[in-house]
Parts: sequence; C-alpha cells; structure tokens
Amino acid sequence: MSTIRWTENNTVRTARWRSASERPLPRRVVVADDSTTAATAHRLACTGTALLWRGDYHNARQLLRAVGRRIDQKPPRPGATPAESFHLHRRARAHRARVLGMLLVLLEADYSLALRRAPDVRLACAQAYGPPNGPLAVPLSELLGVIGAHQWRDRGVPVPALDARIHPHWGVFSPVRGEYVDLVARVPLPPAAAAGPGPRTAFDLGTGTGVLAAVLARRGFDRVVATDISPRALACARENVDRLGLAGQVEVVGPTLFPAGRAALVVCNPPWLPATPMSVVEQGVYDPGGGMLRDFLTGLAGHLLPGGEGWLVLSDLAERLGLRAPGELPAAIAAAGLRVVDRVDTRPSHPRARDTADPLHAARAAEVTSLWRLRPAADPGGERVR
Repeated sequence: MSTIRWTENNTVRTARWRSASERPLPRRVVVADDSTTAATAHRLACTGTALLWRGDYHNARQLLRAVGRRIDQKPPRPGATPAESFHLHRRARAHRARVLGMLLVLLEADYSLALRRAPDVRLACAQAYGPPNGPLAVPLSELLGVIGAHQWRDRGVPVPALDARIHPHWGVFSPVRGEYVDLVARVPLPPAAAAGPGPRTAFDLGTGTGVLAAVLARRGFDRVVATDISPRALACARENVDRLGLAGQVEVVGPTLFPAGRAALVVCNPPWLPATPMSVVEQGVYDPGGGMLRDFLTGLAGHLLPGGEGWLVLSDLAERLGLRAPGELPAAIAAAGLRVVDRVDTRPSHPRARDTADPLHAARAAEVTSLWRLRPAADPGGERVR
C-alpha cells in the first residue's frame, strides 16, 4: 500500500494511503483547516494537491459541499447522441470524484477520527477496510460513503417480496430498485421446478446481497446455490441468508459465476451497463464489455436440467443510451444456442427516472426492465415469445 507524506508543525509525517476507487497517490499534500476557503481548496485540488483536514469535522463536510457546488457550476454539455451524452456525463462525474477525493482525513491506528465533533467511525471503517493496521489517510468523500454504508447495513433495506429486510455491506450493490426483485418473485416457474423425486435446485449467479437467492428459497426451491466473484458480496450474502433463516436452503459459493452441476432455474441479474466502473460500488452497475452477460449466456445451456430455464434480468438502458445495439442482445442469445420463450417487462419507479435535471433523463424515463425466460434452442418445451 502506498504512503502519503506531509509536513505539519515542522515535522514530516506519513500515513498509508487508501482509496477504494484506486486513485493515484496525490503528488503533494498540504494541511487544511477551518480557515481554508472553498476557492483555495478547489484550486489546489484541481491541480493535484491533496488537503489533509485538521479542522472541525462538520466544517470539512461543508467545505466538501462548497467545492462540489463550484464543480457543478459547469455541467457537462449535451452530446450529439445519447451515447456521447453518457460518456460526457461519466467524464464529468469522474472529474468531480477526482477533485472531491483530494480532501483527506486521517484515521488513527484504531480507525478513530481525531477531529472536533467527529462521529465514532471505528466500526464502519472496520466493516469496510478490515482490521486496523496503523494510521490511514482516506478521502473524506469515501469515508462518508463508508459511514452511509454502515447505516444501510445496520438498518437494512425493506424488500416487500420477502416481507423482510436485506442488509447490504459496503461495496455491495444495494437492492434499492425493487422492480427486478418483484419480477423474480412473480414470474411462473419452469416445468423442471415442479415437485419431483429429487430436491428442486436453482442457481443465483452474481448474488450480491443474496436477495434473489432468498426470493428463490421462499418460492419453494429446496436448494439454491448463490455465487459471486466478490469476496465482499459472498460475505454479505451469507450474512443475509443467516438473518433470514435460510441457511439450510441457500448455499453461497465462490468466487465463481457458475457452480458445478445443473439446475431447474438459473437466474442472473448482471450489471446493466457495458462500461467501466469508477469505484467498488459501481461494479454492481457497470460490466466492462458486457463480460458477465456474455459468460452467463454462453454457459447457461450446459447448466440447465431438461425443462429448465435461465432467467436474465436486464434493463434496456444500455440500448437507450446507445451503448448496446438494439439487436445485439437477441443475437447473443441465439449465438449461445438459446431461445426466448417469454419476456416479462416492468417500468422502474426510482427517483432518477423522474429527475428532469439529469442529463440522461430521457433514457432513464423510458427505461424498461425485463426478465427474459431462456431455454436451450434444442429444448422443444415452452411457449415462444410474442
């Protein structure tokens, strides 16, 4: 891990540098306090100088907001196409995150924050970063995210389909958009899921918090195997499964996409946009090159029981933004030796779909989330999509 160096009270000090977004080591670090103005902080941050905060905690948050307002005074211009608008928006978001990430705080050896009026962040940091190991310098914007994630983890997210709460961990995508969970909870199960001589098995690929695995268990599957490639997600899913009393039905395994064996139902809700994530949390939204989607499609037929189905839960936002061609997904499904037997659509109800100030509002307002019911092309059973 890299180390930052700064001078304070005529003494050179050092601390380990930690950035979940893997931001490069600041070229220069200066001490800032309550006398530092937003204009000064913005100027220094834009030129690559980090500010290590030594003043009041709440004043640091106010300074962060003030710098953010200065950045937002120059919103990204609209592009000639939806795809260009998306890339300009992402570039502006990256610049904003980079500049705000230059305001640092120092976590002591036990993760305490030695600032006036600072909250106790030790538990939140231990959950996000693991056991403490000496002083740690982190961006204040990241620490605020860690604190918020701890609060989500403590309170949980209500999931009506489960009549229970799911408790997301830091760095694991939270199921705040319930439309995709509702789809998995209400679409009719495939014939292979009918009661038979053996246990009814389902796979949940890329389980994240474990929410869809829990829904499948509640729908009557005797055995649900939930997978993920993220160690954070695996730990989160196991904790949620235990909280819900489903450990006897749900097995969480990984890091992998497909587990061994075959199932009557294989569910996958991959990241919806084929782009590069800028942070750990964004890995639940952005899938570089659509790699997870491609791997799910190509591996599905070999993991289905006769009469089984694969359920692909995916938004069409990528098509509306011009990031994926309109016929690209059906072509990929066919190329993988699969056919569509049905598609169930729903419209999102999240606040961003109604935010007219969002530069991507037109695409978000028209977005449709679909559950694609897929079977091997050689499997004659089931209806065909209209």
